[in-house]
Amino acid sequence: MTVPAAGVAVGMARWRVLLPVAAGAGAGAGQVPLSLVWPAVAALIAAAILVGAAPTWRAAFRRGWLAGVGYFGVTLFWIAEPFLVEPERHGWMAPFAVVLMVGGMALFWGMAGTIAAALGRDPASRGFAFGLSLAVVDLVRTHVLTGFPWALTGYIWTERGLIQWASVAGIHGVTLLTTLAAGTAAAVLMRSGRWRWLAVLPPSMLLVLDLAGAARVPPPDARHGAPAVRIVQPNADQRLKWDPGWAQVFYDRQVALTAARDDGAPPPDLILWPESALPTLLDQSGDLLTDIRVAAGDADVILGITRADDLRYYNSAILLGPDGPPVVRPYDKHHLVPFGEYIPFGDLLARVGIGAFAARFGFGFTPGPGPDLMDVGGRIGHVLPLICYEAIFPAHARPPADSHDRPSLLVQLTNDAWFGTVAGPWQHLAQARVRAIEQGLPLARSANTGISAMVDPWGRVTHSLPLGVEGRIDAPLPGARPATHYARRADGPVLVALALLLLGLVAWRARAPR
Repeated sequence: MTVPAAGVAVGMARWRVLLPVAAGAGAGAGQVPLSLVWPAVAALIAAAILVGAAPTWRAAFRRGWLAGVGYFGVTLFWIAEPFLVEPERHGWMAPFAVVLMVGGMALFWGMAGTIAAALGRDPASRGFAFGLSLAVVDLVRTHVLTGFPWALTGYIWTERGLIQWASVAGIHGVTLLTTLAAGTAAAVLMRSGRWRWLAVLPPSMLLVLDLAGAARVPPPDARHGAPAVRIVQPNADQRLKWDPGWAQVFYDRQVALTAARDDGAPPPDLILWPESALPTLLDQSGDLLTDIRVAAGDADVILGITRADDLRYYNSAILLGPDGPPVVRPYDKHHLVPFGEYIPFGDLLARVGIGAFAARFGFGFTPGPGPDLMDVGGRIGHVLPLICYEAIFPAHARPPADSHDRPSLLVQLTNDAWFGTVAGPWQHLAQARVRAIEQGLPLARSANTGISAMVDPWGRVTHSLPLGVEGRIDAPLPGARPATHYARRADGPVLVALALLLLGLVAWRARAPR
């Protein structure tokens, strides 16, 4: 029995699609909550081999894009969740959002395939170049079009010791180590000859770095007499959060959690409420703020609220002190979520009634001036506030350039109720934990519906509240580490390393016989 040639062609075409998608999906499975790290490394190697073996740059782009579809399909499927909070208004957008987000993010992997085809002169060198290019495009997507550095490749190590090297080179340095190892292993496997067994060396180097990173982490340090931070989690369901009948319930819940006192336990020094904790504008919440200050006693309170300035609205965090002015200088979120907190070309689209679905006042928020410090005073000192997904940007966890003070604490106020309950909140927490490692600072995280947590400067969660419960955490403030190499140098060394590697490939390609 013979198989028709057309059937063979269809079968081969199907495999040319399925294999890159499967390799990308396997790489995505390394991200939390699955954290299948070593299968993810193997999948990255497979993706580099598939792209390296592409006969043309168009085929390399297509295979890279398909691998990206698999990767972002696994890591960003939860992107539909925000549109299902109010399905009657936004539910119709969910499938379009998933398709456009996954397909759009996959373009970066397609770009990496094109770069690999341009820099490599044979399948092995193209496989190596694809690994290097993945680190480049991860850095690019951190910044282009306002940036979206969610699920960077290096985050597969969040639950492993290798992530500790983020204190030296940042998350982009960890990504470069990972993708470069995958590309090198792919290049060795694609070379003919008896030396293919050397392909085990790059993953072995990752294993050594993983074990060395774990060895760097000291045992947990119980700081006797350390300042206490109370983290409030009201568990306000997003569908009910702005309902007038429920708003008072959620407010009373937060006040009661703030005022609670445990017998024999010292009172907290700082209390955190989540993003958008109050359902009113700042200039309309005077009595509410007074009640909060009374409930907090001698503790300072940092909470999220919307404030208005003329016709502009800001997603803000304010500091309430036990004495002094009613509101200390607010921090305004400066990195807003496109379509969630503002609409590109919003002035034009507002005329036809299209507004940002996460903004309740007006048609969207206005960005603030940039990172800032809050002076809590007392035993805590300066803290650096981050609102929601600002914590996924490494640069935002650094003090402003004109500041001479190093914060003692990173504070993240967030409302992860938008992100569902499967993967989004876990990934968000994991990325915030890496900011603590990079800066060598503890991080306190107040999330509306969870996961609220205290994180030490090694990225370990010392106290937490799970998703979907109301409650509070009273956690001693972990001590900060000395300023890390990354805190001092940021991404400069990684940029230099990428530039040198790319220039080396270009020079090597130029020497190839025509």
